[in-house]
Amino acid sequence: MASITFGTSGWRGIIAEDFTFDRVRTVTQAIADHLRSAQMTEGGVVVGYDARFLGRRFAEEAARVVCGAGLKVFLCERDTPTPVIAHEILARKADGGINFTASHNPPEYSGLKFSPAWGGPALPETTRDIEKRANAMLDEITWRAMRLEDAREQGLLQDVDPGRNYRDTLRALIDFKAIKSSGMRIAVNPLYGTARGYLDKLLFEAGVAVTTINTQPDPTFGGLPPEPAEENIQDFIQLVRDDEGIALGLATDGDADRYGIVDGDGSYIQPNAILALLADYLLRVKGEKGAVARSVATSHLLDAVARHHGVELLETPVGFKFIGEYIRDNRIIIGGEESAGLSIGGHVPDKDGILACLLVAEMVAVTGQPLGALLCDLYDRVGEYFSRRLNIRLTDELAHGYDQRIRTLPDAFAGRKVTDVVTLDGHKCLLEGDAWLLFRKSGTEPVVRLYGEARDEQVLQEILDAGRAFLLGD
Repeated sequence: MASITFGTSGWRGIIAEDFTFDRVRTVTQAIADHLRSAQMTEGGVVVGYDARFLGRRFAEEAARVVCGAGLKVFLCERDTPTPVIAHEILARKADGGINFTASHNPPEYSGLKFSPAWGGPALPETTRDIEKRANAMLDEITWRAMRLEDAREQGLLQDVDPGRNYRDTLRALIDFKAIKSSGMRIAVNPLYGTARGYLDKLLFEAGVAVTTINTQPDPTFGGLPPEPAEENIQDFIQLVRDDEGIALGLATDGDADRYGIVDGDGSYIQPNAILALLADYLLRVKGEKGAVARSVATSHLLDAVARHHGVELLETPVGFKFIGEYIRDNRIIIGGEESAGLSIGGHVPDKDGILACLLVAEMVAVTGQPLGALLCDLYDRVGEYFSRRLNIRLTDELAHGYDQRIRTLPDAFAGRKVTDVVTLDGHKCLLEGDAWLLFRKSGTEPVVRLYGEARDEQVLQEILDAGRAFLLGD
């Protein structure tokens, strides 16, 4: 069986194959040992889970192990969004949080994500220590679990509802009065996941007309990956398109840390565009001041917005943990990734799909314009950008030779000279004409993520074709 490995957002695996109760206990013990080694034993650990199969059981086993190590546990009463768990860590000044979620992965997966006391995803130095401890204990019983009843009696285990405080925070961040006053009806799709009772409830309690879909719990997520990408929410897009009374569609993924946005005419708005629109809204309409941040794989449309407003643009490796650091340190007003994760300054340093959806609703309400019109206006001011990502599967031969090949990058792609190479995360070739290609190898499978962007769709296709040909040796 494979060793324990933490990716960009925790340890994930297929349930009953490599994600088992014994392995969950072992990783949980490693986290408890990590906290003890850092002398973090007083603040307690928030333990939560998403709507996946066995989520509650995994969380209870983790609680038993943490309590067995003598640390206090705050166990979420129901399946809970990832940003809500992050908010609870900060609100309670806890020593960290354990969240059982595989986010947008297919239903057969589960995952364990550790967040330290600052509320964001654990940084590499933290996960490396947990990995090392866990792998040293594999195939041995090195944990001591406490009965839940005993833990409650001894005051080590407390059942909590973190939703109330989180919803209060969003009521302070979002202009619900403007959303209500706009008179628009909003469609909400939590994709059978944890956002039900959060996104819909906040809007409904504010007096906004809401139409919902896919609100019942379903660990199979309707047979599709619980990711609100365009291809996965066609039923929702059709609902918005067919109902002339719906002005906006808001969707979240399985653990509510990602978003999917549908304009009133049924057009799906790409996350790259949403991030740029919200940054422009915060700077132009709300008058906020400060830098913005994006991952290396995210559209330079955000850079154009930053230049337009005269603010700093910060670039990070892939993984929201790095953007979360900037939020933690109050260095940015907004940060996000092309994979539909974002948060804002003064909020949790983790992706928050619920917040993102509500910010979009506020923006549409305050400006009085649909997203399509807002995007056209933004393009008129800063220019248009076209971006796309390809997943290129490598043969064994090409996979073994990838490192050597990437060290010998060509001087140009599709006749466009390479002006610089950014190696922050993968190899990002900046090209003439404000275009770029990013080659980023997966750490878990023989796949290279090829990202491209250009100011023209034909140019984008040309450089992507050239990038693919380079990878495959054509």
